[in-house]
Amino acid sequence: MIAPLPVSITNEPTDGYFVINQETQIILESFPSFSFDPFKVFSEVFEKKSGYALGGPQIKQEGQVKTQTISVIRSNTIEQVDGYELNVLSDHIVVSANNETGIFYALQTLRQMMRMDALPNAKDQLRNWSIPTVSILDYPQFTYRGMHLDVCRHYMPVEFVKKYIDLLAYYKMNRFHWHLTDDQGWRIEIKQFPKLQEVAAWRDETLIGHYRETPDRYDGIRHGGYYTHEEIKDVVAYAAQRGVTIIPEIEMPGHAQAALAAYPKLGCTAGPYEVVETWGVFDEVFCPRESTFVFLEKVLDEVMELFPSPYIHIGGDECPKTRWKSCPHCQARMQEEGLKDEHELQSYFITRIEKYVNSKGRNIIGWDEILEGGLAPNATVMSWRGMKGGIDAAKSGHDVIMTPGTHCYFDYYQADPAVEPLAIGGLITLEKVYSFNPVPADLTSAEAKHILGAQANLWTEYIGSPQQAEYMAYPRAIALAEVLWTPASRRDWPEFAKRLNQHLERLDGMQVNYARHLNDPSIQTISDENGLAIIWKSQLPGEAIFYSRDTTKDDWTKVTQGDITIISTRGPVFYKSESSKIYSLDYQPTKAKDAKISVSSPPDQLYPGAAGIWTLIDGLDGTIHFNGKDWCGWRGQEFTIDLLFSELTTVDSVRINFLNSPGAWIHTPESFKIEGSIDGNEFKEIASWHKKPLESGRHTITLVGDGSKVKALKIHILPVLSIPEGKAGAGKAAWTFLDEISVY
Repeated sequence: MIAPLPVSITNEPTDGYFVINQETQIILESFPSFSFDPFKVFSEVFEKKSGYALGGPQIKQEGQVKTQTISVIRSNTIEQVDGYELNVLSDHIVVSANNETGIFYALQTLRQMMRMDALPNAKDQLRNWSIPTVSILDYPQFTYRGMHLDVCRHYMPVEFVKKYIDLLAYYKMNRFHWHLTDDQGWRIEIKQFPKLQEVAAWRDETLIGHYRETPDRYDGIRHGGYYTHEEIKDVVAYAAQRGVTIIPEIEMPGHAQAALAAYPKLGCTAGPYEVVETWGVFDEVFCPRESTFVFLEKVLDEVMELFPSPYIHIGGDECPKTRWKSCPHCQARMQEEGLKDEHELQSYFITRIEKYVNSKGRNIIGWDEILEGGLAPNATVMSWRGMKGGIDAAKSGHDVIMTPGTHCYFDYYQADPAVEPLAIGGLITLEKVYSFNPVPADLTSAEAKHILGAQANLWTEYIGSPQQAEYMAYPRAIALAEVLWTPASRRDWPEFAKRLNQHLERLDGMQVNYARHLNDPSIQTISDENGLAIIWKSQLPGEAIFYSRDTTKDDWTKVTQGDITIISTRGPVFYKSESSKIYSLDYQPTKAKDAKISVSSPPDQLYPGAAGIWTLIDGLDGTIHFNGKDWCGWRGQEFTIDLLFSELTTVDSVRINFLNSPGAWIHTPESFKIEGSIDGNEFKEIASWHKKPLESGRHTITLVGDGSKVKALKIHILPVLSIPEGKAGAGKAAWTFLDEISVY
């Protein structure tokens, strides 16, 4: 099973197999020289798994027969860069390519076909390899196929960085975006500025839990590290040997606080500054003084000496203008340069850095905020805030790398947050990644040529170890690799899922700590007057799904994909596939389910609830993860929720679930008030609740009534209309998140 899927695969009608054994040699027919050795990785793995070395590579001798050889030929007919042909015949193998990277990729395909990586290293017994006869034509659809790794929030050791690159190359990815500087740590040695290693590379402690939680908690453990010049040179050479170009990122003008802690004069104030111990966006940024540009140019000189990449990533994202607005140096600079606002000052900053990088024969990449205030002339845009930045850049003639948060942020959850390790938020499943199309439909064919490709980003606020990084990246990275390599017409999710399921044994063999959600069933729940309806779905075609109401009896009912099961009684529902763990949901309908629900103002379109306002009374409690579909969210407005019963109903109490997450601008309402009516016209107050200090998380209040009968209930919600000073988003309208309203 091959991933990413080649452009074309044809089974040859010959004897069926070619056997690689100790007699097999690699023969070069027409490749006089290479920029790197494309055989090295394949040969090293082969020797470990087989117990013997392949012969060669050696130049073909006159009259030498092809039998029992892997012949390598330079092809002039393969037009696509990095393309190759792989022909496995019954007595020999032929690899044709137009460059050494094409040869490397052909050998990675051969390596996957042989299942070498799924097997342990050979010891006493030598292995021969039977390979089905096949003809493969293959080449990438995009020139930029990348993965990103943030080592600032959590430092990652060199050996893991190399393993990360190994996996990229194995799946024919060719760009490694190395995020080396940020507020929480500076990870690259700069010999001219030793305090970047001594001060900026270390923080005293690190936030525990989610940054939205209150109060903040810290681990009290010093964290840090940096990569020396020698280590970086080693990693760069290691990547080049695998056809991977490393793109270093030096953040500017924002995300600079670690650098400011080392050299305070680079900021707009006198400081002091500290390396940041929590997550978020901070006001302390580089001040565009002449001395700052001198510093950054000297930093970039060392960076460009270490990294031969044609691109240098200079960040440009999330740069607050607070300090610039009050800084006399910044205001003077704006006046001198005729800049109308701080956005144009940022454009001036980026353009000036770009001119310097261009003068050294390199180009810059920046996050899509570099569009603000005017785009630097030769910049490539990395579009992360959706696709719009990339569309705008492509329409203006700039190259684009797509990396939208909707599909490419691998620090987001990949399955139900309730059963996953802590992550920053969001939900991007394996199937969602596979559905990604990097080229927006509203670009012309000429504009679409500016879409170089895409990459996934792995930010490490909540990824503290190499094992967790692997868990978040794989197998989603394989899905993205296929998106970027395989023609869209060849991509098919059910077929990919089946192929990936067999391919995971290779990840096991390479000791990758990947997420095992491919076999998990997913469900869509619909709660209405009939009860709870469940639509079942398996990611793997043909895999059965089972559900039970009582797992202690080991009594499971088999359902097929798409079946709808009506469960009219309350209580837990457990479900699983043949090869997954057991999942559950708890259906607890109350009297509210029998009411007609309406609201004075609908929820915000960003958080409408899976079933609209019916989500509020569907009998299913929401989790603490507000990005889930089980919450309704309102912002900056007072509103009421009305429940109209078909007959007089006794109300002893009303329970309301709400969320408090000030870090995400989600605040406990100022008050709840419940009124009842026997005719739906005249209402009187039944109970009320007023705000009190609460920790972050999901909360439930129970408002006790007097047991009277009502025909209608009216729930008044007074939210926090303006976030108070000292809180995230101060002065902005707060969010109110409600989930389940239960009537007893």
